[in-house]
Amino acid sequence: MKKTLDYYSIAFYNIENLFDIENDPLTNDDDFLPTSAKRWTIKRYQNKLMKLGTAISKIGKDDTEVAPVLVGLAEVENQKVLSDLIHSKNLKDENYDYVHYNSLDERGIDVALLYKTDFFSVHYSETFSVYLQNERGQRDYTRDILLVQGELHNEQVHIIVNHWPSRREGVKESEVKRIAAANVVNSIIKNLKSENPETKIIVMGDFNDNPNCKSLEILEKESSLYNPFKTVWSRDNGSLSYNFQWNLFDQILFSTNFFDTNNSNLSFSDAQVFKSKFLEQYKSKYKGQPFRTYVGLKYKGGYSDHFPVFIQLKSS
Repeated sequence: MKKTLDYYSIAFYNIENLFDIENDPLTNDDDFLPTSAKRWTIKRYQNKLMKLGTAISKIGKDDTEVAPVLVGLAEVENQKVLSDLIHSKNLKDENYDYVHYNSLDERGIDVALLYKTDFFSVHYSETFSVYLQNERGQRDYTRDILLVQGELHNEQVHIIVNHWPSRREGVKESEVKRIAAANVVNSIIKNLKSENPETKIIVMGDFNDNPNCKSLEILEKESSLYNPFKTVWSRDNGSLSYNFQWNLFDQILFSTNFFDTNNSNLSFSDAQVFKSKFLEQYKSKYKGQPFRTYVGLKYKGGYSDHFPVFIQLKSS
């Protein structure tokens, strides 16, 4: 029998390059080695694990009194770093397990889902690739999309975790890649709904687009999802800052049956960016922005260049 709560927090966090210190010959992880220009040492790795564990353990805790039952992650290298994370000082008593698959992303970073085994049972999981081509017509690899089916508070829930292609080549130039990713998610949801039209779905990720961008609007419209982060995003609020402007690339969308309080054990209550003071830079012109691990090659010793986001579901 699983434990129950009055409110469940469900979070997503881009944790900025959680790499171990070992060289993986199959991926481009050379920046994150003790011998690299970044000097990624065991001490720095352990400091990062401790900081991330602190952050994850506190997301939404003011309202639910426990750490999030589900946490989608972006930018994890492998199962070793996930194991080290859930066994780190501030998470080891939280009873997290994880779902992770290696993708063919060139940098060797993947998405993953942490779940509290006291509250959530995993029934099934798989990944989906986004087929992209570069300007030379060659395959361009990006992060896979992760689907996890499980049970939370006696409800079957499907969680889809994303880290869509970046804007590195330019916003407009790369938009087609994020739309391709949105179409893959829509296809996954269409299949899920063909099996059960009333299935409950949560889509989370670093979409590398804001809530008003075409890719998110396609996802929201075609899959009949609700995006609470449309109203969370403002001039003064986002999950990452670029050129002193707030973006909200990190979002959690869900199927509208989470509003059905009569026929559901779980209903939507709130959505927030988790911007606790300890996650912010506390001085300089960057005060209030995410306290990063690195800026370029310069080690800052912070948490991540993104703030986590979370929603709360009320149980009935």
